[in-house]
Amino acid sequence: MTAYLDHASTTPLRPEAAAALVAEMSAVGNPSSLHSSGRRARRTVEESREAVAGALGARPAEVVWTSGGTEADNLAVKGLYWARRAEDPRRRRVLLSASEHHAVLDPVEWLVRHEDAEVRWLPVDATGRTDLDALRAELADAPGEVALVSLMWANNEVGTLQPVAEAAELAHAAGVPLHTDAVQAVGHLPVDLAATGADALSLSAHKFGGPVGAGALLLRRGTALVPLQHGGGQELGARSGTLAAPAARATAAALTAAAAGLDEETTRLRALRAVLLDGLRERVPGLALRGHPTDRLPGNLHVTVPDCAGDSLLYLLDAAGVECSTGSACQAGVPQASHVLLAMGLSDEEAGGALRFSLGWDSTRADVDAALAAIGPAVERAQRAAASTRSPRRRKAS
Repeated sequence: MTAYLDHASTTPLRPEAAAALVAEMSAVGNPSSLHSSGRRARRTVEESREAVAGALGARPAEVVWTSGGTEADNLAVKGLYWARRAEDPRRRRVLLSASEHHAVLDPVEWLVRHEDAEVRWLPVDATGRTDLDALRAELADAPGEVALVSLMWANNEVGTLQPVAEAAELAHAAGVPLHTDAVQAVGHLPVDLAATGADALSLSAHKFGGPVGAGALLLRRGTALVPLQHGGGQELGARSGTLAAPAARATAAALTAAAAGLDEETTRLRALRAVLLDGLRERVPGLALRGHPTDRLPGNLHVTVPDCAGDSLLYLLDAAGVECSTGSACQAGVPQASHVLLAMGLSDEEAGGALRFSLGWDSTRADVDAALAAIGPAVERAQRAAASTRSPRRRKAS
């Protein structure tokens, strides 16, 4: 039996979402068609839009359907930048936290290479929290040259929550829009677009029990945005393409289910996480918790283990039936230290021993117990392997 502790990369489909997906996929109708089947599909899309908006403090017209979080991030970052540059060519600066997900980092770097953008990095402290004083100073330096600010709601690796509302207030005082990548937060924390003041907010369904390939960008009414793609003019021109009624319905079903029991689920996951952390500390000398100790995602537990490589630990735990991660699944297979941990001040060696356990809606005490049973032998083997690679080979006496 496998203990799945990698919900931050993707979460199993909730029963409510699976039922909605299957039911809608068995129906026919393009939401843009005018006949009865098309109108039925359109009604499904709009009812789903209303459900998502209601759960996240937005108006239905502010929900733009996308294929997931990466598209939503690209649409927000590039679309806001292009719109701001069109209004005023001086607005070339993008203010960005050093711990952002690559779905935000890479589009910004693309803008630097191809669209004359200038990125200003906002440092993070040892817990991964972004320095608001640095943001304040950047905005004061040349407010007329800043195109946008992007600050994730919760870090996908170490789980630290970011001061999004405070950052939005600072940005708006300088006349600058703020985008937040809330992919890890939606469905796990209370998220309210209106209350936080963000102008754009990205989400992905498969992070809270919805289907892969579905997501949305919440775009505050009146926010100027240049679309990435053109075609049929769907989503008020912000995102052309035939609307996927099954994806919208399943996303709404998953988010509704997640929001309904959010308080109880938060308490449950924090309790499970505490058991896991206490057990890891008992079994692994020198283990260090990374990320903010309290202001973090309820299901996230990110640690570093000394004197061994995280990928070795991952494979050993996997062989024992425990699935976790060394960091972002979107950077899987790339043998390099996490940019998040390096931004937090860790050395390459410290960052190399990273492990991320992430709990979700179907996680149980049995999953935690399985991880605790496997971690001791896995660490011992990984540390022996690391020590053997560091020690010079002894030449045999001739």
